[in-house]
Amino acid sequence: MGYVFKYGDNVDTDVIIPARYLNSPDPDELAKHCMEDIDKDFAKKVKKGDIIVGGNNFGCGSSREHAPIAIKAAGVQCVIAPSFGRIFYRNSFNTGLPILECEEAARKISAGDEVTVDFTTGKITNLTKGEVYQAEPFPDFLQKIIASEGLVNYVKENL
Repeated sequence: MGYVFKYGDNVDTDVIIPARYLNSPDPDELAKHCMEDIDKDFAKKVKKGDIIVGGNNFGCGSSREHAPIAIKAAGVQCVIAPSFGRIFYRNSFNTGLPILECEEAARKISAGDEVTVDFTTGKITNLTKGEVYQAEPFPDFLQKIIASEGLVNYVKENL
């Protein structure tokens, strides 16, 4: 269960983690600057388990892995959007950040709503509005990568 931070269409990786902070490999340091160019108080307000809901093409732009790392390190449990930039989509799973594509949820969920997500079924429940939305559940192999906190850890655990 988490509270929602909501953003619009085409939130690019330069906004998620500005280039001026890419010199740090430390996820906790990246988290301090996550979303600051679009929401200067995000890092101060976000709590572990919160959720980002975005618009179309969330995570578009450059291929920086820092973007999903910063979001995850900030405590966000998942990102929900109608669509994602393809490189961000792949980087999210590679780093263990769950993302769900669901247009209805992205359209109907509001900032501040309390939401739960079941990744095995794809069920998104908006507790604030008493609504349920259905995303495509993760295939087993993606669930295993996410449970391992990313692709590198998954490979290490299974060698």
